[in-house]
Amino acid sequence: MVSLTDYKEVKGYIVVFTCNHCPYAQLYEQRIIDLHNKYNPRGFPVIAINPNSPIIVEEDSYEEMQRRSRQKHYPFVYLFDEEQDVYQKFGATRTPHVFVLDAGMVVRYIGAIDDNPELPSLAKNRWVESAVDALLNGEKPITEFTRAIGCTIKKKP
Repeated sequence: MVSLTDYKEVKGYIVVFTCNHCPYAQLYEQRIIDLHNKYNPRGFPVIAINPNSPIIVEEDSYEEMQRRSRQKHYPFVYLFDEEQDVYQKFGATRTPHVFVLDAGMVVRYIGAIDDNPELPSLAKNRWVESAVDALLNGEKPITEFTRAIGCTIKKKP
């Protein structure tokens, strides 16, 4: 069990609903690692949460999550929403789906990481980075909402 209140002296959180099997989640995997490596030292850790049911997709089981986390050397926590209630409270619908929260746990940005799943170097809009940078500068993010791009969350029957 992990709670956002477990994180002391943070300036905010980058909560990412992601998973093992989704091709979009896989395309964004390194960018999620990079977000954590860039912003965790500045007070914005990534908290990754897998909302999918392993009954629907075996690749998204807790055991497979542990294996992938070790294999990819995730520098952030990778949590399992076993009861599938956390993603619903956030309103996540896809993987990946990002929620940037300020230190008071107010959601300041919801949506996609950037606008180019296939080629990160060609992304024109890096929405998560822009939102976090704005919050670190004491400003309101210019973009507060974008459409998440990815696989739908797999609900258990």
